[in-house]
Amino acid sequence: MPGERRSDNLIVGLSLGTTKTTMIVAEKNPDYPDSVHVIGFGPAPSKGIAKGIIVSLPDARQSVMRAYQEAQSITGISAKRLKNVIVAFNALDVQSESTHGMITLGGRDSKAVEEDALRNVIDRARDYVPMRSNMYSLHMIPTRYELDGQNVDEPLGMNGSQLDVWLQTVAFPMTYVQNVVSCVQGAGLRVRGLVLKPLASSLGAVYEEEMRAGCISICIGGGTTGIVLYRGGRAFRVMSIPIGGEHIRRDLATVLHMTLGEAEHLKKRIFAANEDDLRSEGVDVDLAYQVIYARLEELFGEYIRNALAECTPQHFPGGIILSGGVSETPGIDMMLGDILQMPVRKVEEPIYAMPPGLDTAAYVSLAGILKYHAVTEQDPYMFIKSDQPLPGLADNSEERERQEQSRRARRERERDPEDDDPGREEPEDYGRDYGRDEPDGGYDGGDDGGYDEEPKPNLKEALGGFMEKLKNLF
Repeated sequence: MPGERRSDNLIVGLSLGTTKTTMIVAEKNPDYPDSVHVIGFGPAPSKGIAKGIIVSLPDARQSVMRAYQEAQSITGISAKRLKNVIVAFNALDVQSESTHGMITLGGRDSKAVEEDALRNVIDRARDYVPMRSNMYSLHMIPTRYELDGQNVDEPLGMNGSQLDVWLQTVAFPMTYVQNVVSCVQGAGLRVRGLVLKPLASSLGAVYEEEMRAGCISICIGGGTTGIVLYRGGRAFRVMSIPIGGEHIRRDLATVLHMTLGEAEHLKKRIFAANEDDLRSEGVDVDLAYQVIYARLEELFGEYIRNALAECTPQHFPGGIILSGGVSETPGIDMMLGDILQMPVRKVEEPIYAMPPGLDTAAYVSLAGILKYHAVTEQDPYMFIKSDQPLPGLADNSEERERQEQSRRARRERERDPEDDDPGREEPEDYGRDYGRDEPDGGYDGGDDGGYDEEPKPNLKEALGGFMEKLKNLF
C-alpha cells in the first residue's frame, strides 16, 4: 500500500515555475542507486511568481500548499512523510566564478588520493571564492581535476604527488533563496535541499554521454530560459534569461487584441488545431505565427547567441539539448540550430520514466530533481552544497565547523607561496574557460535585460517576409 512506504525511501521534489508549481514523489531503489520509481505528483497553477521569481509570498505559498495537497491525495501518503522537499527554483543575476586549488600528497613519493586529500584540495579552492555579504553560493562544482599535471575524471584511489582542482561556484543574491525558503516553510514544508532550476532541468534532459562529450542544455519555460554548459561530464556554467513562453502569450494578446486567457488558449492550440477552424473563429493565424516566431528569433538571435558568444561546435560536439514547454513548438529546433550553427536535439521526454501528464519536455525539471538527489548521494563531490548559514535551512553547523578546522590546520602548515596562486590558469589544451566571471557580451541576468514588454511597433509590416522563412523550416 502507498501509505506503508517508509519515508526514508521517499524523494520529494518541488518545482517552482512561472506557470506551474509541481510536487513529485518517488521511491528509491536500494539495488540500483541511480534508479527511482515515480509514485505520483501534485500539480498546481503558479500564483505569485513572475519570470521565475517569487513576487508575492502569500500567493506563492498557496500554490505550494495546493501542490502539496494534490500530491497527498494522488499518492495516498501521509502529509508528514511528504514534508521534506528538494526545491528547484529560479534566480536572476546568477554569477559563475572559477577558482583553483592545489595540494601536495606525499612529498617526493607518490601517494594514493584519499577522501581527506580530496576535501582539502576542494577547501583550498573554496578559500579563493569571493564571499560577498549579499550573495549566496548555492552550488560549488569541481569542473576539472589534475594529478601530477594529467587530467583525471575521478582522483580517489589514484596515486600521485600533486592534486589540482578547478571549482566553479554558482552564486546569486541571497534574497532569492531566502524568499524561496520562506515560501516553502510557510506552506508547512521543510527544505531538504535546493537546486537551481536550470541545473535541474539539464539533469532531467541530458544524457551522460552528451555531458561527457560537451553540450549545452537550453530549457525554455514559462518565464525564463535556463542555460547550462557541460564539458567532460560536469556542468561548468549556469545562466538564466528572464524570457519564456509567458512573453509569447503577452505578445499574442497585445498584437491580436485578445485577453491573456484567450492568448494562452491560442498558444496551446495553434500548432494542433486546424487552421481553417481558427480562421473561422476570427483568429489571424498568419499574424499569430509571425508573433510567436519573431519572439523566438529574438530570444535565440539576441539573448542566447550573445550569452554563448564564445561557444563553438568544436567545444561542444554533443550539440544543444533543447527542452521546456516552449520546445514543443514545431520547427523551433531547426531555427535554433540555424541561428547558432550547432546541432540540436529536441527532448521528447525526461530521462526518468514519468507518469502520464509529466512525460513531456515541459517537466524535465522534476526528473532533474530526482537525478540531482541520486547523483549527490552517490558522489558528494559532484555538486558540493553551500556551507553558508541561511535562516530556515537544515542545520549544517557540523559541516561548517569541519571545513573551518580544515582551513585553520592548512594555514598553520608551511606552504610554498607558488602553490597558492589563485590566478593559475587552466592548461591551454583545456579550452577557454567559459565559466570565468568577466564581461563576455552575454546576458547579465538583469530583470529586464533591455527587453521592451510591449511588442515591437508595426510588427506585421516589419515581419512581412517572415512567413516565407518560416515555410522553409518545414
